[in-house]
Amino acid sequence: MSAHDRFEAIAKQKLEIVGSADGARKGVFASFAEVFGQREMLGLLIRRDLKSRYKDSALGFLWTLIRPLTQLLIYYVVIGKFLSAERGIPDFAIYVFAGLTAYGLFSEMISSGTSSIVANTGLIKKIYLPREVFPLASVGSALFNFGTQLIILVLATIALGAPPITPDLVYFVPSLLVLVVFGTAFAVLLSAVNVYLRDVQYLVEVLLLLLLWASPVVYSWKMVSTALGHGLALDIYTSNPITLAVLGFQKAFWTAGAKTAVYPDELMLRLGIAFIIGLALLVVFQRVFSRLQGNFAQAL
Repeated sequence: MSAHDRFEAIAKQKLEIVGSADGARKGVFASFAEVFGQREMLGLLIRRDLKSRYKDSALGFLWTLIRPLTQLLIYYVVIGKFLSAERGIPDFAIYVFAGLTAYGLFSEMISSGTSSIVANTGLIKKIYLPREVFPLASVGSALFNFGTQLIILVLATIALGAPPITPDLVYFVPSLLVLVVFGTAFAVLLSAVNVYLRDVQYLVEVLLLLLLWASPVVYSWKMVSTALGHGLALDIYTSNPITLAVLGFQKAFWTAGAKTAVYPDELMLRLGIAFIIGLALLVVFQRVFSRLQGNFAQAL
């Protein structure tokens, strides 16, 4: 067959759309079903992220512990001892580490998720995958690191003779769900926006730093309620889902404060409402992601 005949044969072929050209019109459940169909690739991306992060490192995954433990040491010595923040907070180290563990999970999901699309430019330009797998892979690697830190937290409570074997441990599950759903929602949204506005990843770093101090990690919620009074300002502060998750972690693992700590009323109900709002945001942000993903290859 001559070249002319081949071109004519190709011209007669029906055009088939491959990839995500209809991504903007695809439903949320269809998008998640497509991601589920690529779960093996998602697992490979998670393992790749974990391996590449500590590639050629002598300590490897131990770095997942060194950073939070260093933060704990700084907060415990500088804020707890030097600034006397530990007064009135028994087992201050456990209190701080519980909050850091919760906040660290959210922070890593957001920071790594925001840059996930840009960091995978080569793959996005060469092959088609549901684009959501890239921020989801960042969420998966963050959860792996979180699991390691959670083990250290539990071992620390046992070492201090205060294991979290109480009914309050139930607060751990809704708190974790709130962190995961909000972290995933914003990771998906920001990963798409960052493709077009590269300043977003630097803005996220600043906002995460502010969020750390806007959450009761190194100070108690009681201090905030005393300073703000029981009014609208306190309600706004408490409604922050990260604040609720941090309080849930502290209530679950910081058993020394079971009799003395003060928590907002209906903490479990607040966590449930936050989780529902997070699910709604995840659906909305995924729709935004679907509409933005069509021009990823060109923008990158």
